[in-house]
Amino acid sequence: MLKFQSAMEYLMTYGWAILAIAIVMVSLYSLGIFNSGSLQPVAAPGSCEVVRTAAQTSLAGQCSNLIPKYIGQFNGNAQVAVSWAQAGSAYTFTFWEYDNMQSCVSPTVIMSIWQSGGFHGSTMGVKDCPSPSFIFKNVTSYGNYGQLTPIVFRAWEFVSVNLNNTNGNANITVINSSGTYSTVQTFGGNGNLFYTPSTVVDIGGGNGGSLWTGYLANIQVYNVSLDKASLTSLYNEGIGGAPINPQKTVAWWPLNGNMNDYSGNNYQGVNTIGGGAVQPVVWNANWQSTYTGPT
Repeated sequence: MLKFQSAMEYLMTYGWAILAIAIVMVSLYSLGIFNSGSLQPVAAPGSCEVVRTAAQTSLAGQCSNLIPKYIGQFNGNAQVAVSWAQAGSAYTFTFWEYDNMQSCVSPTVIMSIWQSGGFHGSTMGVKDCPSPSFIFKNVTSYGNYGQLTPIVFRAWEFVSVNLNNTNGNANITVINSSGTYSTVQTFGGNGNLFYTPSTVVDIGGGNGGSLWTGYLANIQVYNVSLDKASLTSLYNEGIGGAPINPQKTVAWWPLNGNMNDYSGNNYQGVNTIGGGAVQPVVWNANWQSTYTGPT
């Protein structure tokens, strides 16, 4: 009886303190404080880049898989255009995306690659209706959207799109936050999935759909078809990973506070007007609670 009385007195005395501590712990957890991905050091804009000299191509700076300080927030009204002059028969686009649609809109365009002055090339994005799916369209052939399902709504995912002008195919891989691969599908076309050397890359929108609503980070472009082992390595590096093959990297937009290209080829992004007044990208510094790094 005395023990029970002592226990009750203890709870009466310290119960409110225990409750307050519990509330604080729950609040910190909801903010992502205990998220292992959020506890990594945060990389400042431009902290890592590809350096090209006559003798070699290499990485320079803080390139040890730090998570970025900022990510690009596209609110359905931001679009960035990049003009480039690259020649090749195959490309791989990789990026991290977070679909943040508030209502059913189909489709929204993450990125499009097309010939300047002509409706030719490719469009990639997300189709939210009737269920979230990654989509790809060869706009050169005016074909239907190829569909790769599912993607996870409101979660960071790694996406890779291999484009091959020789056979007109696009191989798409999506790796979700648990490291699970989607089924890789091939969407055929009539070639010309991208045009070189006069190609425009639109980030956040483009031909074939509405402007993107969500977050984007770490867009990398290689002039080679990356295999599954390479894609796995990129995914395991996390959202702040540096290019795994600087020699084959033709563009790198970390979207860490600016639209600069850190590949050494200086394909800087510029805000553009497309179908109405397009606003600048928002550089979100409070995004870490939405991300869990690969384990």
